[in-house]
Amino acid sequence: MIRVDEHISPFGTVTIFRTKSTGSLVYKQGGCCQSEADNNGVSLASYIHAIFGLILQTPAQSILLIGCGGGTLGTMLARRNREVTAVDVNPAAFAFARQYFDLPESVDCRVADGREFLLSDSRRYDAIVLDAFQGDHVPSHLQSLDFFTLVQSRLTSRGAMFANVYVAHDLDDAPDRIVNCMANVCPDVRLLDSQGWRNRNAIAMGGNVSELNAPPLLDRPQIAADDIELELMTMRFRSWKKFL
Repeated sequence: MIRVDEHISPFGTVTIFRTKSTGSLVYKQGGCCQSEADNNGVSLASYIHAIFGLILQTPAQSILLIGCGGGTLGTMLARRNREVTAVDVNPAAFAFARQYFDLPESVDCRVADGREFLLSDSRRYDAIVLDAFQGDHVPSHLQSLDFFTLVQSRLTSRGAMFANVYVAHDLDDAPDRIVNCMANVCPDVRLLDSQGWRNRNAIAMGGNVSELNAPPLLDRPQIAADDIELELMTMRFRSWKKFL
């Protein structure tokens, strides 16, 4: 990969790379890949397409994204005329998302911690997406019962929350724990996962999600579209381990 740009911040070094083989752009923070997109800002991550496809099955118009990275989900939703607000603690994320990943000016970018933003903003959203990572894990204060209670209070009556969860292997119960937290505050919770795959992403969701189907690929990128489509086909709603 060719290094295109870099910014050292208190939240980790953000580096933008361009791959030699395909020309895709990669956003890395703290050594971990946070986003990858084609030259039009369309994500090459199957979990982004999964969340995108789930949201488009709902009537959601106002959407809050907690965690930006390259902003690919915000870009894709804004192009479908959704009203998107993105929150990230690192201002460099927004600068790079606009410069390299085509994040539209219509996306309202707020520099803040996700929890602190929700505490200071009483607005209600049709969908709230949690995709904020420190390395390969979600910060502990963004996966607590108190946090999901706060998220639920900022949803409209028919709103839904979605959380991207990194899963190392089938014995990793991280997504099950997130769903259990959501179940304390949401009338309906579900878990979309690709069991059998290592180092994968699962989508935990709660709220207005009972009618959702496993999503197909709706926004084909210029690169690796067939691979993403196959990865989406492995995702299934599954039962989850319940904790006392």
